[in-house]
Amino acid sequence: MQRSPLSLVIVILSAANFMIGMGAFMVVGMLTPVGRDLGLSPEQAGWMMTTYALGYAVLSPVLVAMTGQVGRRRILAFGLGVFALANLAASLAWSEAGLFAARGLAAVGAGLVTPVAAAVAAHLAPPDRQARALASVFFGLTLAQVLGVPVGGWIAYTFGWRWAFATVAVLTLPIVALIWLRIPAGLSVPPVTLADLGRTLANPRHVLAVLFTTVFLGAIYVIYTYLAPLLTQSMGFGRDGITFVLLIFGLGAVLGNIAGGQMTDRIGPGRTLLILAITQVVLMPWFSALPMPVGLLLVLMVGWAVFGWAFMAAQQVRLIALDPRNVSVLLALNAAAVYIGAALGSATGGAVIAAQGLDALGWVAGAGAGLAVIMLILADRLIAREKARS
Repeated sequence: MQRSPLSLVIVILSAANFMIGMGAFMVVGMLTPVGRDLGLSPEQAGWMMTTYALGYAVLSPVLVAMTGQVGRRRILAFGLGVFALANLAASLAWSEAGLFAARGLAAVGAGLVTPVAAAVAAHLAPPDRQARALASVFFGLTLAQVLGVPVGGWIAYTFGWRWAFATVAVLTLPIVALIWLRIPAGLSVPPVTLADLGRTLANPRHVLAVLFTTVFLGAIYVIYTYLAPLLTQSMGFGRDGITFVLLIFGLGAVLGNIAGGQMTDRIGPGRTLLILAITQVVLMPWFSALPMPVGLLLVLMVGWAVFGWAFMAAQQVRLIALDPRNVSVLLALNAAAVYIGAALGSATGGAVIAAQGLDALGWVAGAGAGLAVIMLILADRLIAREKARS
């Protein structure tokens, strides 16, 4: 097969990540229609996110390591095909168990696609273009926050939540074909092995550094997973209001990605992460003060998204500097930590709703961000202490 230009490969991989991001996170805007149809409370419907996140976090590093000897094109096509099939199954699910099982299957597919796509991009790009290639591949996930998540929620409210899952399944299939036709065959990228994972997990400073991602994002997902029912209860928002707020959040996420890289270049990853975490401590309790004027809510959403999504560039630079010899392992664990955080945050938010109601989410999320500040300070002190000894 003729080798495709790198730019075309990057576009295809970014499109695959867009569909992964849309299918993964659009459930945030669908909790109300799903709960109404299946007779689930908001905290029960929130397990759509929790199930997916747990499945991804637990299975992705293991599956990527176990399939290291298989051609990358085959893994990408297989994983994305499984993801499409899982979303089709979700659209046909008529019970809570069936829907959650489909979400777990979707996590299996996504857990193969996103890390392998990053490895392929890094392998094909020349050294001076690797960073830009990786940023372009992951741009699909960010764009899904801007377009995919609000569009999925709009479809769920307008035509029914089953049509949202079916739309993801249908739109994913052409990308599977493009992967098979345009991604070079026979790619062999050095995989992360189970032994590598084990050695890294045995290092306390590595674990503490990666866990910052889990705690920081976990605090955000306490609110984010249940944003739709929170806005419905406190602000009286329906389909259009929720869709618009999710769109504003997505635009803020894009700005955050850009700002995070610039802040990291100027003041370093440690200071950047500390500022972002402290800002979340200040911002998130305001969600417990709803209702508020719509204009003020939109300002809050933009600030929350910008300072939330700015963390990834700084955290990745921090991990690379922590142990340059084990970069691939640390970044793979960091990707898993993203979904562990989403799972824990979603589960915590559900427990808070059951015990105290939706109004308490902001205070609990703010406390979680405070814990992230403490973990960041402790991790940096431990790292500095070990460097002083060596």
